[in-house]
Amino acid sequence: MTPEQSPEPLAYSVADACRVSSIGRTRLYQLIGEGRLQARKIGKRTLIPAASLRALIDGEG
Repeated sequence: MTPEQSPEPLAYSVADACRVSSIGRTRLYQLIGEGRLQARKIGKRTLIPAASLRALIDGEG
């Protein structure tokens, strides 16, 4: 990894997951409800594991 590259995140906030995947907030929550996308509550925050989002985009979810 070069100095200008930052490490990939382990998880995304809902807003960041929407931004990086181009999936709308409502659809993102539908995918979570359907069990096709994992979400973790940590305190009041909902985090989307990067691996789960990547699997969904790659067609595995």
